[in-house]
Amino acid sequence: MKLLNRRELLGHAAGFGAAFALPSAAFAASDKRLAYPPLLDATTSRLFQLEARTGETRFDDGAASETFGYNQGYLGPTIRVQAGVETRAEVHNTLGEPMSAHWHGLVVAGEFDGGPHQAIAPGDTWKPVLDLDQPPATAWYHSHIHGATARQVMLGLAGVLQVTDDADDARGLPSAYGVDDLTLVLQDRQFNWRGRLKYDPGMHQSMNGFQGDTMVVNGQIGASAAVPKGIVRCRVVNGSNARVYRLSMSDSRSLHLIATDAGFLDRPIALNRLTLAPGERAEVLVDFTSGRDSVLKSDDIINSAMGGMMGGGGFGSPFTVLPFAVDTTLPVRIDALPGSLDGQLPDLAVKDAPVRRLSLDMSMGMGMMFSRSGNRFSINGASYDSGTLNFSTKLNSIERWIVRGAMMMHPFHVHGVRFQVLSENGTAPRAENRGWKDTVLVDGEVELAMKFEKPASAAAPYMYHCHILEHEDGGMMGQFSVA
Repeated sequence: MKLLNRRELLGHAAGFGAAFALPSAAFAASDKRLAYPPLLDATTSRLFQLEARTGETRFDDGAASETFGYNQGYLGPTIRVQAGVETRAEVHNTLGEPMSAHWHGLVVAGEFDGGPHQAIAPGDTWKPVLDLDQPPATAWYHSHIHGATARQVMLGLAGVLQVTDDADDARGLPSAYGVDDLTLVLQDRQFNWRGRLKYDPGMHQSMNGFQGDTMVVNGQIGASAAVPKGIVRCRVVNGSNARVYRLSMSDSRSLHLIATDAGFLDRPIALNRLTLAPGERAEVLVDFTSGRDSVLKSDDIINSAMGGMMGGGGFGSPFTVLPFAVDTTLPVRIDALPGSLDGQLPDLAVKDAPVRRLSLDMSMGMGMMFSRSGNRFSINGASYDSGTLNFSTKLNSIERWIVRGAMMMHPFHVHGVRFQVLSENGTAPRAENRGWKDTVLVDGEVELAMKFEKPASAAAPYMYHCHILEHEDGGMMGQFSVA
């Protein structure tokens, strides 16, 4: 596949064939320095406040776009919270429509989860209490209004959460925010000829999920990350609606994986490539002690139901995600990789656990392609119904879930839990799935061990769903209680 430049893409953005194209395959640094979301540190106050608001955001040299954000015009602050204590949140909605704040990756009770049942009406304030008895992790938050999640996240209602125990220095890990500890929100977006954000998914993007033609990191186009001549920690969040990234460095240096969605590993794992699906997070260490610049790039993964119909799929040309430029004026805090970490790998007892089978379903045929009804996507043949509880399970119980995906790869997320990936297509899980997870890419079949540690009533249930946001909005979602 030929990758188009930005001017060519602006002329082809509405075309069917541009669905997977990204603007550049050139791996070069930029003079524009990447900025990081403001840090909102609630570790001492144990209180943070968010305000959903409208904004006008200029992503490039074009016209300003109408956007949404938390506390700012686009995206939200990085919220740092303390592990092992309760933290109060206040989320105020100044938008002209309902929104929410789902704490994706926090293991909290259903009434505080921020899913579709905790919608915040215009002018209202929601005040959840987050009991954070979970290990340190990089989580995130985003709006989760059924039928509007894809559009609201596209417009900017998302941000990053850091759960910390203040022990990173003892672990030998970079921890200086925006210097050697970098928060990176990866998104692909589409812009019209004026440079304004464009989201009007047609038949193809409704079926496969929206994939943009322009790479955006932390809400910025064409920026480079300045890094010290040392070890740098990247907290990578896939905040895209549907795109799956297969990340690597342009000079083949390793990505040293230290944490998955829900916490640290027991030791760093050196990877040549890291697959990251929508909703997933990974923490990696990158070694810049040589003083050489490099570029984070991604293979262009073609994830399409059309592949199931017409034999497509596979990989396109690699594209630039983010150039890194070594700045020798930045302080070097860490100059060696840790040999081990204190994360506890999951090892749930599943020998006698009950088995639950889930099928992530897509309607097939041309009727599905042209339909705008809500039943194109489903789980076990049932599209999401807010008034229907799909099942109930017991507090502190363990279950085995066998999840199959139809026609294409589906990132599968479960609210309110951390889970263990037991197998992928009958074999041992990939390295990036060895740790605790809350989202996993289903490419065929995965087997999961699920422990339910927090309550969720029938009135405030947990969700489980595909994290391709257009699939989620279209009905590939269910809900359950924990009693």
